[in-house]
Amino acid sequence: MSAAHREPAPEKPSAAGPQQPDQATTRQVRAPGPALTSATIASRPEASRGRTIAEPDCPMRSPFQRDRDRVIHSSAFRRLTYKTQVFVYHEGDHYRSRLTHSLEVAQVARALARMLVLDEDLTEAIALAHDLGHPPFGHTGERALDRALADAGGFDHNAQSLRVVTELEQKYALFDGMNLSWEVREGLVKHNGPVHETRSRFLADYIAAHDMQPTVFASAEAQAAAIADDIAYTNHDIDDGLRAGLLEPSDLRAVDLVGELLDEVTDRYGMLPDGRLVYEVNRRLMTRMIDDAVAETRGRVAAGGLASSNDVRAADQMTVTFSPRMAAQIASLRAFLYATVYRHPSVMRVMDDAEQIVHDLVVRFRAAPWEMSPSWASSARETPDTTARAQIVSDYVAGMTDRYALAEHRRLFDATPDLR
Repeated sequence: MSAAHREPAPEKPSAAGPQQPDQATTRQVRAPGPALTSATIASRPEASRGRTIAEPDCPMRSPFQRDRDRVIHSSAFRRLTYKTQVFVYHEGDHYRSRLTHSLEVAQVARALARMLVLDEDLTEAIALAHDLGHPPFGHTGERALDRALADAGGFDHNAQSLRVVTELEQKYALFDGMNLSWEVREGLVKHNGPVHETRSRFLADYIAAHDMQPTVFASAEAQAAAIADDIAYTNHDIDDGLRAGLLEPSDLRAVDLVGELLDEVTDRYGMLPDGRLVYEVNRRLMTRMIDDAVAETRGRVAAGGLASSNDVRAADQMTVTFSPRMAAQIASLRAFLYATVYRHPSVMRVMDDAEQIVHDLVVRFRAAPWEMSPSWASSARETPDTTARAQIVSDYVAGMTDRYALAEHRRLFDATPDLR
C-alpha cells in the first residue's frame, strides 16, 4: 500500500480540551405474558439527566435521537467497517465486520424496544455505540492490548467505547467527544451489567465524577441493547462459520435448540441448498430468542411491580433477559461455537498472528512514541507521566482499523504476517 493511499491514522484529540415471517414464525413472535399497555419502564427523553456540557434542545429531535445521530456520524463508527468481528476483512466480502455486527445489534435492539414499549432511540443509540472502542482484530486485539499494557492498567473495550464518546472523537467546537446524554453513557458503562470493580482507572474515575451509579442495573433500554448484542453475534457467527466451511449444517444437529429448528425447516420445505437452509434456521433462531426475552421480561415486570425506569435500576435482578431454559440453551450453543468456530485451527492461526501484530505495535510505540503519527507523537512528547503516555499509545492503537494496523506494522518491522 503506497503512502498516498494509506488510510489516515486514528483521529487524535486536541490538546485543548426481518423478512416477513411465515405462519409458523408468526406464532412464535406473539410472546406470551401480559402486554405492557403503557411505557411504564421506559426511559423518558424529557426526564433525561442531560449532557456533561449543557446544549440547547434540538427543535426536531429528542435528546436520544440526537445521540443516535452523533454516533452514526462519528469517525469511530465509520472505522468499524474495517475492524474484525470473527474473520479479518480481507478473508471475504460477506463476513460480518464490527460495523455490520453493530447494525444487526441495533436492529434486534429496536425490535425488543418496540415490543417492550421502551424508548427505541435510546436503545438504538446504545446498541450502535457499544463497540466503538473495539481495537483492530476484535477480541484478539483486545487481548494483545491488555497484555502489552498490563503495567498501566490493561485494556477493556467497554471502557474504551466510553473514552471514544467522551474524549477521543473530535468534531465539536465546545467539547471533546460527543457529549451524549447520561443515559447512553450509562448503557456503555454497564454493557455487561453493574460495575462492582474495574481495573480501568479511567472508568473508575469517570464513574465517580459523573454519578454513574455503578452497582445498580442500567435502564431497560441499555439491557435490551446488551441482550441484542448476544442475540446478534450468536446468530451471525453460525452463518459466518458455515460460510467459512468450519461447520456443516448437519453439525448443528448436535445442539438441541438449533437441531430442533433444522428439523422444523426440513419438515416444512424438504432439503434446501445450504444457504437457504441456514438462513431459514437463523431467522427462526433469532425469533425464538427475541420471543423468549420479551416473554421473560414481561413476566419480570409484572412480578416485580416495576413501574418506572428507576424501578428497573433498583431491581434485584436483570429485567430484560432470557428465561433460565433459553439461557442454558444459548450457553450450550456458545460452547459449541467456541469449540468449532472461535477455536478452529485456521481461525486461531490468523488470530495468533494478529495478536502479535497488535502487541508489537504497542511495545514499539511505548518505547519510541515519536514513531506514531505526528499529532499523537507530539502529545506523547508533552506528557511526562509514563502511565498517561501509555494511555496515548493505547488510544492510538485501539483506534486503528485492521488494515491500518497491518500497514503500520509493515512500516516499522521487517516481517509482517499476511493473516491468511
